[in-house]
Amino acid sequence: MALVYRPVMQLSGMLASLLGWVLSCLTTYLPQWKNLNLELNELEIWTMGLWQACVVQEEGGMQCKDFDSFLALPPELRISRILMVFSNGSGLLGLLLSGFGLDCLKIGERQQEQKKRLLLFGGMLFWISGITAIVPVSWVAHSTVQEFWDENIPDIVPRWDFGEALFVGWLAGFCLILGGSLLNCTICSTEVHPSLVHYTVAEQQDQCQHLETETRP
Repeated sequence: MALVYRPVMQLSGMLASLLGWVLSCLTTYLPQWKNLNLELNELEIWTMGLWQACVVQEEGGMQCKDFDSFLALPPELRISRILMVFSNGSGLLGLLLSGFGLDCLKIGERQQEQKKRLLLFGGMLFWISGITAIVPVSWVAHSTVQEFWDENIPDIVPRWDFGEALFVGWLAGFCLILGGSLLNCTICSTEVHPSLVHYTVAEQQDQCQHLETETRP
């Protein structure tokens, strides 16, 4: 990998990871994990998230109510709440560690091995954060599909559908994994310090002068 692309890849990885972390936090608190449209009243849309259920009315706006008990939630929502909080925490820790490992940061410039370890740990944390964001939204999506096509449920019973938060969560997980991969790819590249470049140029000039001296009659 060319040296000139290393800072660009690091910044790209940090930006992708930052975007993924913000989207992951947004997914955690959005109440649109599941949507329910009532055929009897098309002006109302019910939504369900990890923390609250809401009803959206065309005239009255949105009204939300927090869940009374964590244990009363369905299993997929309980586990999803834990995984999303863990994803947000590991993503934040990955941002802090990776930030101190960037080449553009002058702090610890002489400790390149430590900075590489910080980048490595930060990239791994982004991978973990991305996976723990994709797993809960995929689980909720899978359970929603199973309930939607469940033949044991009468046709007159309204069915839950995918909410917008699921798509935001998938995008968040992809950005986090992409950012961690870009950061870890930069660890394999070698860095050439300016002092080494100047030394190499000076050595080549000395060799050229020595050859000119020997070739003179």
